Amino acid sequence: MGPFDTIIQNAPFFFLVAVRIFAMILTTPLLSIQSVPRVAKIALAGATAYLVLPYAYSTGWNVDPFSLHYVLLVVGEGLLGVITGFFISVLFAIFSSAGQFFSFQMGFGASAVFDALAQVENPLMGQYLNLIAMLIFLQIKGFQTLFIGGVLRSFESLNCFALVGNQEMFVSFFLKGLTTLFFNAMVIAFPIFGTLILIHVCMGILSKAAPQMNLLSEGFPITILTSFFLLVVALPFMANTFTAMMEQGFEALEQLLRSAGGGIR
Repeated sequence: MGPFDTIIQNAPFFFLVAVRIFAMILTTPLLSIQSVPRVAKIALAGATAYLVLPYAYSTGWNVDPFSLHYVLLVVGEGLLGVITGFFISVLFAIFSSAGQFFSFQMGFGASAVFDALAQVENPLMGQYLNLIAMLIFLQIKGFQTLFIGGVLRSFESLNCFALVGNQEMFVSFFLKGLTTLFFNAMVIAFPIFGTLILIHVCMGILSKAAPQMNLLSEGFPITILTSFFLLVVALPFMANTFTAMMEQGFEALEQLLRSAGGGIR
């Protein structure tokens, strides 16, 4: 039996699987950018749906594909895909927010431009850390982990009915994730952010002690050079922190899917 015959015989289930994967692709960083053609996204969703089709809805149910019930199932599958992609976006927002914290202290606050990767206006340091996060995500094989852990295992253990029955679990998980976002961003940015605060305090004291000194013109080069030096020194620490946070995020997502699904097969 060829792949097209398999897809045609299981067309309703294949469409449900493809909707969840396509919704995840549209909300996942790097895959959701406009430079990736829409045809490529659809092809990737279709190919992945065909591969995971034997593991999805293995028990099946008698639902009319032309009924309102099936439409609601499609909406539920789309929400599950959006939830997965949104959680990955939260992980990348940690690094982008960390760059925004000390970008204003460096004097780059007026340099916010559109970031094609984050799809938002972002200061230069936010874009830089977001790019570093993308490279680390590729280096630790994040897409393989996402499609194996976030897609295959989610179909093995979770369906859209579990989303309705575990609303409080999903809401509390994402509220905790947003809280962790700002905490982790502050942890990453604090070495540079704290040093810049001390530099500004010292410049304020010197300006009071010697008003004739033009610290306004000297302060910006000092803060920028110090920030770049600290960024070079702290970059290995940041890279290790990025890796640890991404791995913890994937583990938390898989644990949520297992807990919400309750081992549905």
